[in-house]
Amino acid sequence: MSTSAPPTSAMDSVLLASEPMPEGTQEVRGVDFDKFQGRDITVAELVENLTSTGFQGSAVAEAAHIINEMRAYRNPETGAKTTIFLGYTSNLISSGLRDTLRYLVKHNHVSAIVTTAGGVEEDLIKCLAPTYLGSFSTPGAGLRAKGLNRIGNLLVPNNNYCAFEDWVVPILDTMLEEQEAAKRKALETGDEEDELHWTPSRITERLGREINNEDSVLYWAARNNIPVFCPALTDGSLGDMLYFHTFKSSPQRLRVDIVDDVRRINTMAVRAARAGMIILGGGVVKHHIANACLMRNGAEHAVYINTAQEFDGSDAGARPDEAVSWGKIKVDAKSVKVYAEATVVFPLIVAASFARAQGQAQGQAQPETETETKTSS
Repeated sequence: MSTSAPPTSAMDSVLLASEPMPEGTQEVRGVDFDKFQGRDITVAELVENLTSTGFQGSAVAEAAHIINEMRAYRNPETGAKTTIFLGYTSNLISSGLRDTLRYLVKHNHVSAIVTTAGGVEEDLIKCLAPTYLGSFSTPGAGLRAKGLNRIGNLLVPNNNYCAFEDWVVPILDTMLEEQEAAKRKALETGDEEDELHWTPSRITERLGREINNEDSVLYWAARNNIPVFCPALTDGSLGDMLYFHTFKSSPQRLRVDIVDDVRRINTMAVRAARAGMIILGGGVVKHHIANACLMRNGAEHAVYINTAQEFDGSDAGARPDEAVSWGKIKVDAKSVKVYAEATVVFPLIVAASFARAQGQAQGQAQPETETETKTSS
């Protein structure tokens, strides 16, 4: 027999009554471009309007908010700022994101950098010869025959690495001479403090000063005394050059002390009034910063940007909450992971944080300068 009413069980399932939403719960809203009719929307305004969009739009806005908190913090007693650790992988230096990273270092927006060997050498190589835009689909065999190396859709002529060898080997020769001279002095004086201990961060500083090119991230890091840590310094072309150099310089060899560098970065974290992490990508750069922050029982701020997933248990894919369990991020920290490719979202985040604040500061300073000029005249 047919019935005119639907089954009660179906009605109860479909029309289950909702509990009231907690007071203050954000409604989903996106970017209403009608509000900006008659003028251009700024990047900072765009990012701010992503706050209630949902998905990764909200994560991008949250990343900007957290970085603004990092940037604005001052210790109420000492005035000390947040110690901001910036980590990035080599592919990002190969890409045009290098210009954004250089901006942060040039204007002292970060306290220390952790990168890979490629993050060091690609910055220097770009000062010697350009990287070109290519295609993800270009077959590797054809490129190999032409002496072209592909990084995603970027192309690096092999001649660039030959130019790098010509540039870096004489510097390695000089560094070895300085190392051996210091060793002889230590033997003469009996004072081990006279020995020269090359570390990855001392090498990157030296290379930054030697390149003497304002396009370089390392140049500005050296000039602004921002240490560049590279725990995997030999994992790239620079490692190739160091390998070849052992044959040229035999029986002497350039010695690199990685223990002194881990002491240096850990001490920076321990002494920080507050610690913040901005990590683009994963792998060694992500963990090296997080492990340094473990020495102070965790960072107060953390922003991760990468496309890795956590299902395989990788550190790259892990969300900030996993680092909380290790004591690498504080329990009450402000943290977010943005699941996005960094070249797309990081310039937006920088525009809505560091660059916006710098622009506002310069804009406020300009009228004061004009007033002072008028008064003095």
